[in-house]
Amino acid sequence: MGQFGIGQAIRRKEDIRFLTGTGHYVDDLAREGQVFAAFLRSPHAHAAIKGIDTAAARAAPGVLAVYTGADVVAAKLGLSLCVSPVKNRDGSDYANPGRPRLATDRVRHVGDPVAMVVAGTPDQAKDAAELIEVDYEILPSVTHPRTAMAPDAPLLWPGAPNNVALDWEMGNAKAVEEGFAKATHRVRIELSLNRVVVASMEPRGVLGEYDAATQRYTITIGSQGVFGMRRQLAAGLGVEPETVRVVTPDVGGSFGMKTWDYPENILVPWAARMLGRPVRWTSERQEAFLSDSQGREQGIEAELALDADAKFLAVRSSSHANVGAYLSGFGLLVPVGAFRLLTGTYRIPAAYAQVKAVFTNTVWVDAYRGAGRPEVSYLVERLVDAAARQLGIGTDEIRRRNLVPQSAMPYVTAMGVPYDSGDFPGNLELGLKAIDWAGFPERRAAARKRGKLRGLGMSYYMEAAVAGMPEAADIRFTPDGRVVMAIGTGPSGQGHETAFAQVLEDRLGIPFDRIDYIFGDTDQLTRGGGTGGAKSLTVAGTALVDAAEKIVAKGRKVAGHFLEAAEQDIEFRDGTFAIAGTDRSISVIELAARLRGAKNLPEGMPATLDDIGLSTTSTGTFPNGCHLCELEIDEETGAAELCRYLVVDDFGMVVNPMILEGQIQGGIVQGIGQVMQEQAAYDPESGQLVTGSFMDYAMPRAGDLPGIEVGYNNIPCTTNSLGVKGAGEAGTVGSLGATMNAVIDALAPLGIRHLDMPASPQRVW
Repeated sequence: MGQFGIGQAIRRKEDIRFLTGTGHYVDDLAREGQVFAAFLRSPHAHAAIKGIDTAAARAAPGVLAVYTGADVVAAKLGLSLCVSPVKNRDGSDYANPGRPRLATDRVRHVGDPVAMVVAGTPDQAKDAAELIEVDYEILPSVTHPRTAMAPDAPLLWPGAPNNVALDWEMGNAKAVEEGFAKATHRVRIELSLNRVVVASMEPRGVLGEYDAATQRYTITIGSQGVFGMRRQLAAGLGVEPETVRVVTPDVGGSFGMKTWDYPENILVPWAARMLGRPVRWTSERQEAFLSDSQGREQGIEAELALDADAKFLAVRSSSHANVGAYLSGFGLLVPVGAFRLLTGTYRIPAAYAQVKAVFTNTVWVDAYRGAGRPEVSYLVERLVDAAARQLGIGTDEIRRRNLVPQSAMPYVTAMGVPYDSGDFPGNLELGLKAIDWAGFPERRAAARKRGKLRGLGMSYYMEAAVAGMPEAADIRFTPDGRVVMAIGTGPSGQGHETAFAQVLEDRLGIPFDRIDYIFGDTDQLTRGGGTGGAKSLTVAGTALVDAAEKIVAKGRKVAGHFLEAAEQDIEFRDGTFAIAGTDRSISVIELAARLRGAKNLPEGMPATLDDIGLSTTSTGTFPNGCHLCELEIDEETGAAELCRYLVVDDFGMVVNPMILEGQIQGGIVQGIGQVMQEQAAYDPESGQLVTGSFMDYAMPRAGDLPGIEVGYNNIPCTTNSLGVKGAGEAGTVGSLGATMNAVIDALAPLGIRHLDMPASPQRVW
């Protein structure tokens, strides 16, 4: 409905302010009388704190306060606790020691906050923090989960023997054993998934304010949803949620990282209450390397059983995940939850996964774009490629024989996951044709003559975009003829403002340029589950549809009153209510205005068209697709050049193809970065993060990438009213396997069958 409705490739509304420097971020804020916080962080990976001398810092110019762990304990600020809804294999609870806001008796990773200084300027606060003297007794540290589980490894927490926080399983071990017992072929691989740094464009920041008269906090903070953040903040501060207002302005990237209960989030507003002045803190980039949640790190062993015809019979995996020194909010759910996708898009009758989550002296690990699904998809697709090579058949052919056919939809996997729709074999064939799979041997031979090793890799990914908490869409008609959407799922670069407006124009016919978007303020929103798990359009979009349907239903009754017709004779089309068969009509905007000034309405007549829609789906969606990567490796240097990258995706109904393509490209780039360059590396002896800045941590640049070609074979989702499938994380889910399989394919003529990420020039050479 309308030229800016669903399906149109409209440029993003929000890009105007982003590209002209008029975006509004936490660090842009200035409050009267505001002061600044800085944190002293541990230089050691593991040490006992024998004493802290803050006298020099307290006497430094501009300093208003210095706080240590003893002050936090005295204030009874709550610990940060993991809330992952998982259990050990035996049904017992996982180890959940809690993270103190400031270290008291011990530090457990480099960057662990030890003290907070508040001063008149940021430089005064930082200078004073350097004057604090801490008496450390350095303790042995451990940075790798396998080493941490050794009997003689240093213990991080008394309640976690062998440093194991969680020992978890899923699937049918007996059925898997039976599948392997009758297998003709067995394929085994062992993979190490490298840890990555989130590196969002905008670092974390917090502005805390406290009104003593109302005893109410106002906390401005980058987040992915203000209501979830409010729950965390209220719990940490020991107050009721209603006494905390959370405001999230524009957010310059998050990818999961700005969701969690960081120490700074509580300490900054607490200091504002203690001092009676607004307090602000903004992370610096090196500080972010040492304190932001990081992503991915796992070691996985997996096996696949096949029959004589290369049909899959069973799959099993055993992994150890590094969760860092402390458990973040979803720190245990991420390394285990995605194993429900262990069968991928394949017909595998039996599956079983076992995971041990392990404490180490490193920064905590949590969800990073894909939240476990990239890791599992990578495992599955590396395993399938290894099976094809071991059996001597094509990597395309082994997938043809095992992909779930469209005729089997809806399909329930061995892990109990219900796929509602999809054409996996069709997408595979479209991808193979687009990249000219059949012509690859000729391209490989030509490259070899130029001294290059050419490889072509694929992966077929399955993504599970979660449904998550319910969402609300509060639609308000304003006196100036505009319409406001107040929605709780907060954007951090995804294009919410534009896509949501397209849905509303499509369903209510309201002109696109008359729609305003309110987000990120608990005082202006009804409720909100927040962004995450690629669910915003599925959840908030269906809430918009629900609101639109309620408004149309009310509008028919009201239009019948003003047009002097029976309600059943009123039609609604293209934003207009009309009496069927006549030219008498009124637009929804005009109707809202007339209703606002109306008096003496009949009993039962709505007084406003404003309404609140609620999300109507509780089921996740399953975007999927075929990724193909073609690259060349220079045999002399080990350097790789990506020649082509192509994807054929199924995202169901598409609201905005331009935004969607950007989401796919962004996700793919993050995946390629992990495969080819990125690694958060810790020194195993000292526990120091040796890639602690962009001088050492390699990020992908434009010159490292080819043009990413995007194609679709979209089949509407059957479990939500819009027919959409979440897209925000899918690019990353599929790109790890395709890119690394291309590297292995390039090296295969040299007899190389395995390499772990990152495939840096040095490692490949």
